Amino acid sequence: MAGISDDPSGTPSLSHPASPDAQRLDAATRTFQMLADPTRLHILWLLSEGEADVSALTESCGASRTAVSQHLAKLRFTGLVDTRKDGRRVIYRIRDGHLTRLVREGLNHADHFVTGEPPHA
Repeated sequence: MAGISDDPSGTPSLSHPASPDAQRLDAATRTFQMLADPTRLHILWLLSEGEADVSALTESCGASRTAVSQHLAKLRFTGLVDTRKDGRRVIYRIRDGHLTRLVREGLNHADHFVTGEPPHA
């Protein structure tokens, strides 16, 4: 099965050494397009810290509730976030660890530009 390591436990791998064919490049491009909006990126960074509902995300990112809801709908439609119900509340979470690491690395990379810290070797 794609994305599963040869480990007999079936533990998902962190690295997928497949060549970047057209299908993989298209999928990665769609993900990067979703990250290209500052509000969506902020929402994903917040979700990388843990699950949250629309109210908490709205308060934390400073966008309107309508804007946050629209961004969450796009993120959910593209499969980058999942939801679960907690009573009447809808709780959002990042779908997988690859996306969490991608968001964090992207922001760590940006921090080098903002602070002037030299890049890592």
